[in-house]
Amino acid sequence: MHSFINRHQSPLTLDEIARRAPSALATRPYDAMSAKYTYVPTLGVIEAMIKAGFQPFSAVQSRTRIVGKGDFTKHMLRFRHQDMSRTCAVGDVIPEVVLINSHDGTSAYKLIAGLYRLVCSNGMMVSDGEIDAINVTHKGDIVGEVIEGSHRLIADTQKSLGTVRNWTQLQLTDGEQHAFAESAHTLRFADAEGKITTPITPTQLLMPRRREDVGSDLWHTLNRVQENVIAGALSAVQRDADGRRVRRVSTRRINGIDQDVRLNRALWSLAEKMAALKAKDIPFAAAEVVQAA
Repeated sequence: MHSFINRHQSPLTLDEIARRAPSALATRPYDAMSAKYTYVPTLGVIEAMIKAGFQPFSAVQSRTRIVGKGDFTKHMLRFRHQDMSRTCAVGDVIPEVVLINSHDGTSAYKLIAGLYRLVCSNGMMVSDGEIDAINVTHKGDIVGEVIEGSHRLIADTQKSLGTVRNWTQLQLTDGEQHAFAESAHTLRFADAEGKITTPITPTQLLMPRRREDVGSDLWHTLNRVQENVIAGALSAVQRDADGRRVRRVSTRRINGIDQDVRLNRALWSLAEKMAALKAKDIPFAAAEVVQAA
C-alpha cells in the first residue's frame, strides 16, 4: 500500500490524489475484467462527495507485482464533511467516512465510519458493533448510494464520539492495560495457528510516543496500542534457538489496506469488550478479549 499522511490537514486536490493513489482516478477498468463487470469510476464518486460537502484528506492504494495492474488496484480514501469537522469533533478526534473500492474486481464500494486523531495522524476505524459498514455493489445508482451512505455514517458517528467521551473517563489498572496490550499483540503477531515468535513484547505496545498519549484511561490506552501496532518502528533483540546468534528485529508499518482495516476495527472491538467487562466489574483474561474482536 502506498501510504500517505496528510500532515498539513488540508483537503487533497485531485492532482495530489493522482500522485498518492492513481488507481482511484482510473478512467477504465483493468484489462482482465470480463464484459459482465460493471465499471463505475471512483473519480465520479470523489467529485460527487466533494460537491456534497465531503473533502478527501487521505488517499492510499494497494501495491501489486503484476505489470500494468498498478493503476487499477484497491484504494482507500478518507473524507470529512466540512460541517462535521468544525462542530462534531471531540477534542482532537474528527469523524470521517472511509471509502474503499477497486477497478480490478477485488472490491466493491465499501463505506466505513472512521475517527481521525489529529495528534498522531493515525485514522481509527469503528467496528461493526458500533456502526455497521455499508457495502455498495457495482450496479444501480452507485454514486447516489455512496453519498446517502456517507451522510448516514457521519450522522451515526455521534454515537462513536460519545463512546470516545466515555472511554476517556474509564480508568484502567496496570493489569487491565497489559491485558489489552496482550490481546492486541496476539492480533498483530500471531500466525494462523496462534503461535507468536516475535521478540516484540506486549509492554512495548503500551509505550507512548508523545506526551499527549500518556494516560491510563481506555481511550489513551487504545491510542497508544493502535499507533504502535499500525505505525511499526518497534525493535527488540531475538536469539536463535541455541542462544548464540543474536539479531535485531524491527516492526514495519502496516502497508496493506485489508490488514490496516482488519487491525483497526479489531482494536476498536477490543476496547468495546474491555469497556463492557469493566462496566460489569468482571475480571477478564487477555484471551477472552481477543475472542471478542
